[in-house]
Amino acid sequence: MITSVVIGMLCVHLLSFGVMFWLISQRLQGDKLGMDVFALGNAMLGLAYVMQLLEGAPSSRAVSVLNHSLTLCTPLVCWIGGMRFFGRPAPLLKPLCALALVYTAMQLLVQWQLGTAARYTMLAFASALTFAAMTAAVVYAMRRIARDLQVEMALFAVLICGLGVLNALKGVRLLQDGLDALDARHRFQSVFYIYMSFLATVLAPCMIWLVLRRLTDALRATAARDPLTQLLNRRGLVAGLEGHFRSRAASPVRLLLLDIDHFKRINDTWGHKAGDEMLCAVAQVLRRTLRHGDLASRTGGEEFAVVCLDAGDESAMAQLAERLRAAIEQESVPLPGLDQPLRCTVTIGVSPAFRSPDGLDAAMQEADIALYRGKAAGRNRVEWEPAQERALGAGSVPVAAQPA
Repeated sequence: MITSVVIGMLCVHLLSFGVMFWLISQRLQGDKLGMDVFALGNAMLGLAYVMQLLEGAPSSRAVSVLNHSLTLCTPLVCWIGGMRFFGRPAPLLKPLCALALVYTAMQLLVQWQLGTAARYTMLAFASALTFAAMTAAVVYAMRRIARDLQVEMALFAVLICGLGVLNALKGVRLLQDGLDALDARHRFQSVFYIYMSFLATVLAPCMIWLVLRRLTDALRATAARDPLTQLLNRRGLVAGLEGHFRSRAASPVRLLLLDIDHFKRINDTWGHKAGDEMLCAVAQVLRRTLRHGDLASRTGGEEFAVVCLDAGDESAMAQLAERLRAAIEQESVPLPGLDQPLRCTVTIGVSPAFRSPDGLDAAMQEADIALYRGKAAGRNRVEWEPAQERALGAGSVPVAAQPA
């Protein structure tokens, strides 16, 4: 009686959270984060337990075969939902139908050759192997693609591993005692279904928490990025700089301020669409050229800011700034209706090194002064503030101006 009550509660949990996942998926625009797939998984497992209640004692009836197929297919559906949650597109219908057909055929064969107890034993061990594979996959995801969710993924791994262990123990009991091992009066069966009910109660809220966290992270990332170029905005730049300086071994940084030469002429001659294309092209060059860890941002209009980490070596910074200038000069933007692609140049102002987030405003001012000195000197050049020029022994880095 107690086991039947627990299974009934499990059915209610699974079906209720299945409806909740489906409703959440309907509210999400575009990427549903796998919630529609998790809704299907909950509905399938809930339906399997409803069939188990209707079946009563273990039997060889068709409802039992369908119950087992739904039970084994549910982990596959949850796995596909997890893939989609982490942005890995994964097909659902074909692998689900293939597994259902293959496992149903295997059940019929085992039932015919070895009997009902062997079919139940096959489900127990197949489930144990499936959950062992899922545990390994969750651990892999925790270390590779979900490093920001390590606590949550570790919890999932422990809970899924526990489910695999219980299924393995059930398989062993079935080998020893046959169908008597499934008697609802046995303590093991009560423990098994209480654990399943616990999982249904815990995992679903955890999934909802993960969705909320993913959505809030996406909102935070959107608030920290320029919508046109997808580079950091000023807010994102400050946050990245604070993150760098929170490390005890944080090295000094420098600010490079880049301004597209004659950008107004591009907008006035070819239109704002051409100007937007040019801004995106410069952003792409920054992504390709900067070193790993350097922070690139668009601070407004045609102006970009780059924070270079580990910037103690002035000659290395001079080479990086010149490499950026040359790469942007070589970049071309094809536009409809133009025989020749559009090109641009930039002037770059370099700040002195600074060692805390509080130094950003002063570095902006220093780099801005150097930038406008470069503009006045002819554009398409790298300009340093005077003290740095003396230290380098070379002054600014002039290049023959080539207005866009």
